[in-house]
Amino acid sequence: MKTTEKKQNFSFPTTQHKLVIAEKPSVAQSLAAVIGATVRKDGYLEGNGWRVSWCVGHLAGLADADVYNPDYAKWRYDDLPILPEHWQMVVGKDKKKQFAVLKQLMNAPDVTEVVNACDAGREGELIFRSVYELAGCSKPMKRLWISSMEDSAIREGFANLRPGSEYDGLHQAALCRAKADWLVGINATRLFSVLYHRTLNIGRVMSPTLALIVQREAEIDTFKPVPFYTVVLELTDFSVSGERMADKDAAEQQKAACQGAAATVKKVERRDKSEKPPVLYDLTTLQRDANRLLGYTAQQTLDYLQNLYEKKLCTYPRTDSRYLTSDMAEGLPVLVNLVANAIPFRKGIAISCDAAQVINDKKVTDHHAVIPTRNLQGADLSGLPVGEKAVLELVSQRLLCAVAEPHTYSETAVTVECAGAEFTAKGKTVKRLGWRALDAAYHSALKNAEPDKETEDKSLPELTEGQSLSLSGATVKEGKTSPPKHFTEDTLLSAMETAGKDDMPEDAERQGLGTPATRAGILEKLVSTGFLERKKSKKTVQLMPSHDAVSLITVLPEQLQSPLLTTEWEHRLSEIERGELAPEDFMGGIAAMLKELVGTYQVIKGTEYLFTPPREVVGKCPRCGGDVAELQKGFFCQTESCKFAIWKNNKWWELKRKQPTKAIVTALLKDGRAHVTGLYSEKTGKTYDATVVLEDDGRYANFKLAFDRQKGGAK
Repeated sequence: MKTTEKKQNFSFPTTQHKLVIAEKPSVAQSLAAVIGATVRKDGYLEGNGWRVSWCVGHLAGLADADVYNPDYAKWRYDDLPILPEHWQMVVGKDKKKQFAVLKQLMNAPDVTEVVNACDAGREGELIFRSVYELAGCSKPMKRLWISSMEDSAIREGFANLRPGSEYDGLHQAALCRAKADWLVGINATRLFSVLYHRTLNIGRVMSPTLALIVQREAEIDTFKPVPFYTVVLELTDFSVSGERMADKDAAEQQKAACQGAAATVKKVERRDKSEKPPVLYDLTTLQRDANRLLGYTAQQTLDYLQNLYEKKLCTYPRTDSRYLTSDMAEGLPVLVNLVANAIPFRKGIAISCDAAQVINDKKVTDHHAVIPTRNLQGADLSGLPVGEKAVLELVSQRLLCAVAEPHTYSETAVTVECAGAEFTAKGKTVKRLGWRALDAAYHSALKNAEPDKETEDKSLPELTEGQSLSLSGATVKEGKTSPPKHFTEDTLLSAMETAGKDDMPEDAERQGLGTPATRAGILEKLVSTGFLERKKSKKTVQLMPSHDAVSLITVLPEQLQSPLLTTEWEHRLSEIERGELAPEDFMGGIAAMLKELVGTYQVIKGTEYLFTPPREVVGKCPRCGGDVAELQKGFFCQTESCKFAIWKNNKWWELKRKQPTKAIVTALLKDGRAHVTGLYSEKTGKTYDATVVLEDDGRYANFKLAFDRQKGGAK
C-alpha cells in the first residue's frame, strides 16, 4: 500500500550510523544518553555513530474495513464476514510526521543497520515491525532486549544485541493476535449490532471476560442461603466446636446432652509448620494486590509501573514471570539491602536474603519478575506522585518478603469428647515471624489496615490425652451458607488468569484470558463501552455488569463467550511464538469460526425488550429544554436533534477519581452547580470538597471548580 507523507529535508554525512528506534521519546532519550547520541535533531538524536529515534506508541495499525472496500463504511449483514485476503497497515493521521522521520532515517544511505529498541514484548515487536515494513526498509535488523532501564542494563543490552530474526515468532504471534482481534471485533460487533438494532461491542477476549462476570451475578441472584448449626462448648481456658448440623433440633439436643456430661481430651496433635515466603510479582499478581490493598485499578497500576520503569526505579512491567535468573543471584543481596534502607516500614526488622528462593531459570521466559532497581539508592522517593510511590513500596515489600526467612510456628489440634460427640479446636504458637514480620509492618502502615491475624498467637493450654475438662457452658451458634462474592478487579484478574477455573495449581502454565500485558486494557474497554460498572461497597470496589451486558451474554453463542475457547486461542498464539504452529493455520481457524457464526446464527426470539433499559429523567437540557435521561454511558438529552451529553467516563472527572452521579447531574441541571465531596488531587494524593460548575458552550459540557473561601476550601 502506498503512503504519502511530507518530505523532510535531511542531509546526512558520509559517516556510517546505526539507527536505534524506541517506543517513546522518553525511552529514546535514556538510551541515547548511555550510548552517546546527545546531539538533538528534528525527530531524533545523534552522536558517537548512533542515531536514536522513536515511534510514539502504535504509529501504524491494521486498516479499517472501509479501506478494503468503501461499501464497508456502512454496517450491513450481507457484507459479512469481512475477511481481508491481503492485510493492510496504515499510519495514524496524527503520527504521519514522525513516520516520515523514521522512514527517511531507515532508508538513509549511511545507516548500516536498524536496532529495534521498542518495549521487549509482543506489542513492542509489532510496533517496530509495522513501521519497518511500511517504510520499505531492508537494512539488517538487530534487537535490544532489556528488562531494566538502568544505565548498566542498557550498556549490557547494547553489548549483546541479538539478530532480529530470533524474534520473528514473537512478531508473528503479535500480528496474529491483532488480526484475530480485528476479525472477531469487526464481524461479531457488526453482526449482533445489525441483528439487534443497536451498537454491541464484542471482543475476542472482552466477551468471555464479561461472561464470567454475568455468570457470577446470576449465581449470586439465584443463591439461596442454607442455615446450619454448631454446638460450642465453653471450657475453662478455651472453647471447642462440633460439626456443622443441618437440623436445629438435633443441635439443641446435643447441647442439652453436653450440659450435664463430662468432657475428656481424646486426642492432642502437635506439629511444627513452616510457611514459605510469597514469590515475586508478575504484572497480574501485582495488579491484584494493588487493587486489594491500595484500591488501584489494573490500568492505574500498569501506568504507575510503566512510569517507574521509565524512571529506572523498577524493572520491565509486562512480565508473566515471578522468578529471577541465576545470573542475578550474585547481585541480589546488595539490591535487597538498598531496598531495605529506602523503605520506611522495615525499620527495626532484620533483613535476610535467601536468593535461592527466587531464582528459577526454567520459569523465566522473556522477562524476569518485577523488582525495584539499584537506582533506589539516592533517589528522592518523596518527590514521586502518590500512586507511583505506593506501587514502588508494594514491589519493594514483596522483594524483601520473597527472600526472607520462612514463617515458622507450632500448631496444636485438640479433639474433645463429650456426650458421645467430638469437638475440636486449633492453637498456634509463633516460633519465628520470618517474612511475616515485614508483611505485617507494611500492612500496619496502610490506611484502614486490618490487624494481621496470621502473626497472632492463639495458644491452647497444655493438654494431655485422657484429661478431664471442666465445662462452663454450651451454646448453639447459627450460621448461613454464603453466596459467591461479586467480582473485584483483584478476583476478576485471578479468574482471567485461570480462565475461570478455581482449581488451577499455582505453578501450572497460565493459559488464561488475555495476557498480563492486555488484561488492564480489556477491563477498561468493558467499562468505557458501558458493559461494566465500578460500584463501591464498603472498602471494596465491585465490578457489576450493566443491563446491556447481561442482555449481550444472553444472546451470544458459546464460541464468543467461552473462556475455554479463548484460552485455547491464547495457547495457540504461544505456539506461534515458539515456531510450533503456522500463523495461517491459526487464522484459518478464526475465519472458519466466523463463517459458521454468520451463516448459522439466528436471532433469539422475544429479545426485543433486552436492549431497552429504562430511562430515568434527571433534569432539563440547558440547550433545548428537553428531558435529560440517564443511560449506561452517561446523561443524554432525549431530543433527537440535540447533542447535549454528560459522559460518565469524562476525562475531567476521571482525573479527580469521581464519576458524575445522578444526584450530581440533577443538581448541575437544576442550579448549574453541585457540591461534590471526595475529589482527588493528583498533586497531593489527598481528597477535597468543592463546588463543580457546569459550563455548556453549545458543543461540549465543560466543568470547572469553585471554592468557598470562607470554609477554607483547598485547591
